[in-house]
Amino acid sequence: MVAVNRPPARASLAGLYALTPDLDDTELLVARVGAAIAGGATAIQYRHKRAAAVLRLEQARSLRQMCAARGVTFIVNDDADLALAVDAAGVHLGRDDMSIAAARARLGSAAIIGVSCYDSLDRAAAAVREGADYIAFGSFFPSTVKPDAVRATPALLTVAKARWNVPVVAIGGITAARAAPLIAAGADLGGVCCAGCRCRRARTRRLLCRSLRRSIGNP
Repeated sequence: MVAVNRPPARASLAGLYALTPDLDDTELLVARVGAAIAGGATAIQYRHKRAAAVLRLEQARSLRQMCAARGVTFIVNDDADLALAVDAAGVHLGRDDMSIAAARARLGSAAIIGVSCYDSLDRAAAAVREGADYIAFGSFFPSTVKPDAVRATPALLTVAKARWNVPVVAIGGITAARAAPLIAAGADLGGVCCAGCRCRRARTRRLLCRSLRRSIGNP
């Protein structure tokens, strides 16, 4: 594996956190993520649960290279082995994934490990105690990505920021119009899907991302 300089990952855990859509077309995926970065995304999370392992490796490697070139933090959803294979900055873990300790052992002390906490402060407390680098709550609004997701309230963000000294991520149905109350409640990052808009034009997607970035306090 060729060594690639990492961006200052933990320092960049604020602002717009873009999650990839389930796209099999790698060229289109890279274009959409590139537009999100051009629009101000400071971190990218790769997730494609339906893809075969070969395609996931291809896509993660392409996105990792682009993120490294642009100084953007690159996180892999669920799969610590894939994160290691492409030299990602870290991994994001859900309820059914490996433990934080196992991910840390696999990726090393410098890796960023984020944890989905849904609507549970108890889960957040356990994650922080076990060494999570950030905690994520949501869904805060209806979302086509996960229509049946547990619904969280902005009050969770306020409590989390008061209790723990780790970045707090808000996810789920976030738009420019909806982001401000979540940031006011304590969110450090707003998690949005790179394909949150269904438009095909990269310029439009960049403008939407910029609007979101401004709404969460990063002009």
